[in-house]
Amino acid sequence: MTDVKTIKISKETYARLSEIAGELQIRLKRPVSFNEVMRYLISLRGKGAKITDLAGSWDVYEEEVAKIGASPTEA
Repeated sequence: MTDVKTIKISKETYARLSEIAGELQIRLKRPVSFNEVMRYLISLRGKGAKITDLAGSWDVYEEEVAKIGASPTEA
């Protein structure tokens, strides 16, 4: 049996992993574990995932947009 470790994640991270698990279940047409979800995400990193793959994944709020627009740019 594989050695098992426990990690703590926030509620928001848990919710996002659950969403990804749902997407994988639809794609694979079978149940998937959180371990499988994390292995899938790790594999994306190794396959040269592009920044554009993340398009639409950030829920930005108007306050954040205002803060980003107001902050000075760094050279």
